[in-house]
Amino acid sequence: MKSARIDKSSPGEPTMRRVLNSQLSLTEIDIGSIRINKKSRDDIPKLLLGLQYIYTDRNIREAVFEILKEVVPPDSDGKSKVSTELGRPGMDQWRILVLGTLRLCLDADYDRVEELANSHVTIRQMLGHPGAIDDFDPTEYSTQTIKDNLRLFTPEILARINECVVRGGHELVKKSLSREFCEELAARVDSFVVETDVHYPTDVNLLLDAIRKSITICARLSDERDWSEWRQHRHNVRTFKQMCRKISKLKRSSARDEVKREARNSEMSQAHRDYIEQAQGYLQRVSQTRAKLDKKAQIDLVLAMQLNELDRFVQHAERQIDQIRRRVLEGQTIPHEEKVFSIFEEHTEWISKGKAGVPVELGLKVAVVEDQHRFILNHRVLTEDVEAAVPLIEDNPQDLRRAGQCEF
Repeated sequence: MKSARIDKSSPGEPTMRRVLNSQLSLTEIDIGSIRINKKSRDDIPKLLLGLQYIYTDRNIREAVFEILKEVVPPDSDGKSKVSTELGRPGMDQWRILVLGTLRLCLDADYDRVEELANSHVTIRQMLGHPGAIDDFDPTEYSTQTIKDNLRLFTPEILARINECVVRGGHELVKKSLSREFCEELAARVDSFVVETDVHYPTDVNLLLDAIRKSITICARLSDERDWSEWRQHRHNVRTFKQMCRKISKLKRSSARDEVKREARNSEMSQAHRDYIEQAQGYLQRVSQTRAKLDKKAQIDLVLAMQLNELDRFVQHAERQIDQIRRRVLEGQTIPHEEKVFSIFEEHTEWISKGKAGVPVELGLKVAVVEDQHRFILNHRVLTEDVEAAVPLIEDNPQDLRRAGQCEF
């Protein structure tokens, strides 16, 4: 008996958002028949084996695909379409699940996902293609198509799919254990830090980042219009970076001689003062360029978005100038809640958990609920560790109601 297959639509035609198609094409391979190297130590074959199991197990497949039917593009007002007739062509729910799983589990960016979707033969078979791109199946995914569709794979849908997969995993555990499967789940809650890709933050180098981005954006917008006021923008960035490095190399004197100590402190203050004055000069020029572009932005949506980005970096720069002045020149202590630790990943937190050899971690605290079989039942991004345990368990009663014990 033929297994159900994902729908393969003709290129360029409006596509109904289908999850399954009852007929295989001549070039397609049934997902359950795809050969995956079980001896490989790479992580991709393991993920594909998991996806293959989800597809071949009828109960899990039906539950997961029922959830995937809700993966539909939003309407212009931000609400989901009721009809599934107007989905994006070339990417159905199963493909969204496969590529979304690879992106999350491999911690891959969209460029890597594009490369895998177009060049990895086994992954293309899992997506419903015969293999490599050829005359029989010229389907090729662009980065923007992948971005637009994977954004529909929301955390809420992912959490519901995770519940189905965990239940299927528990069924496998029942079959594999020689002893009777314990119906009670022993869950524990633990927290860890998911580090963000940021450099060590100081108010000085954060100001450098903000000024550099402001200058770069203004230079690009000016170059597109043949304006010449930012023709030396690369030199401006290098000059400002040199001032930043000079400050970084300066250290407070530990000399006992009060004259030497005062001389070094005076040198540091003057270096910071020059740094602030240079930044303010660049911001004034940025403001002048911004004013010239403001009228055009009223009729140019793309330009308006670029100016919004510019405004964000200018706000970061102004905040860092204020904090440097208060800390270095006025001797104030900056409250922790006023600090930002990255202008690119603003959600980054300064986390000190008292670990040996790791005084500080930069990222987000995440708590997970794990059972004795190593299945993740729930997770949450935390603001405080004390908030982790009880709310996480209360949010997932269907899985934890049977829990015989919990460790925190």
